[in-house]
Amino acid sequence: MSEDNIICRCEEVTEGEIREAIQNGCRSITEIKLWTRAGMGICQGLTCTRLAERILCEVQGISPMELEKRYIRQPLRPVSLNSLVR
Repeated sequence: MSEDNIICRCEEVTEGEIREAIQNGCRSITEIKLWTRAGMGICQGLTCTRLAERILCEVQGISPMELEKRYIRQPLRPVSLNSLVR
């Protein structure tokens, strides 16, 4: 792959940015997400997480089974007070 390839389309994060984050100490998908915002767009990582995991495994020389478990949180939505009263 090329350093210019877009990995996260929602946040326009490139492969080079993910590799740079790993070189700067990111050792999990959560850390890459916090460093680059990959996976924080409207798709919530459905498109880019597996690509970022593959890059992380390649750089670290590990298998996907050795990756730290990801914690998926559901998006929050505001609730009106009227809907709670009824």
